[in-house]
Amino acid sequence: MTGLEARERFLAWLATERRASRHTIEAYGHDVAAFLGFLTVHLGAEPDLAAIAALRPADLRGFLALRAKEGANNATRARQLAAIRSFLRFLARRHGIAPLAIAGMRGPKRVQPVPRALSKADARAVGAEIGMAHQSDRAERPEFQSARDTALFTLLYGCGLRISEALGLSIGEAPLPGSEAALRITGKGGKQRVVPVLPVVRQAIADWLRHRGGAGPEEPLFLGARGKRLDPAVAQKSMRDYRRLAGLPEHATPHALRHSFATHLLAGGADLRAIQELLGHSSLSTTQRYTAVDAEGLLATWRLAHPRSD
Repeated sequence: MTGLEARERFLAWLATERRASRHTIEAYGHDVAAFLGFLTVHLGAEPDLAAIAALRPADLRGFLALRAKEGANNATRARQLAAIRSFLRFLARRHGIAPLAIAGMRGPKRVQPVPRALSKADARAVGAEIGMAHQSDRAERPEFQSARDTALFTLLYGCGLRISEALGLSIGEAPLPGSEAALRITGKGGKQRVVPVLPVVRQAIADWLRHRGGAGPEEPLFLGARGKRLDPAVAQKSMRDYRRLAGLPEHATPHALRHSFATHLLAGGADLRAIQELLGHSSLSTTQRYTAVDAEGLLATWRLAHPRSD
């Protein structure tokens, strides 16, 4: 069996038995193909199972070094190593290749990027002003879309939700004036959390529901122009349109409002553990990234204000 034939069987296994997403299958297929292409040059011939079984750690390190030379960053090389490890373990389980030492190699350390938040004024303005993006003749139902986006983006910043969490809400879960003080959210991995809801968020949701019209409690809270559950891509486009109108930076995305929620709470003195619970992070280390944002803000203030900072 050639390496390319083994790759095809690996991808079929990912699709049928592991039920991997299309994106994962495409990414792993590309990464394994790149590795096999490297081996063809490195070994002087297309690798078969015997050649793959004889690989040494130095061979894989050579591939990763070449990718680094070509400009691949740590995150890309770590992903490629994960794909290759999965491929080799598949061959060991299904095609009799002895487990290879390189299948357990550790990849480059991934450096978590510092979350990029908006200023407090800009984050507040998104919810209050995003309806401007629908005041053109291109909008199918400008009042409907303006009320919807005002409610959605006020909710994202006011509660620190992921866009998928907000768009997954039903009418029966909508936080309205006079309803329960908190919103119960099911996040990644089915992890549930309770998030308090500000009056401004409740009012924006109530205003939106007047435009949305009545429906059963199980119906989607946020609808697109065609009456179906709002697609995340449509919300992303609304933010891009507003970002251009307001002159906001490129990192002003729906997810940046979640970063802003956490960063502004931390700057206001909130406990890191409390922020972890509000965001639904499984690990405190994920939440601790926001301390770097806060530290950068303090340093910028010091540079502007301290008389000896020049």
